[in-house]
Amino acid sequence: MLSSQKLKAFIPTTNPQKAKQFYAETLGLELISEDGFALQFNANGTFLRVTTVQSLVPQQFTVLGWQVDDIYAEIQALKAKGVVFEIYGFPGQDENGVWTAPGGTKVAWFKDPDGNVLSLDSQ
Repeated sequence: MLSSQKLKAFIPTTNPQKAKQFYAETLGLELISEDGFALQFNANGTFLRVTTVQSLVPQQFTVLGWQVDDIYAEIQALKAKGVVFEIYGFPGQDENGVWTAPGGTKVAWFKDPDGNVLSLDSQ
């Protein structure tokens, strides 16, 4: 069954050149392939396929996220590359955009060039 198979993630883009720069250069993912249909990245063993679409209405919820060891270090590194973290005004969200969930998980959100909501989380 699928529980023993590798997962592949998909995310849409209307501008593959901007997406390529963002996912490869800003986020540091390894570009594996590109063609007229999609960019494919290696995200630590998970394949991320950034699919070219004609139009896109970004969802208002997280569509892709990374579990990280040190959320504040990752935020600072991404901010240094121009990433802006979202401030939603949730109770418990700090000036870095980090929200602490009731169970203690820390979460921060940012967007890719197409407006897709991405996240970082750590314990």
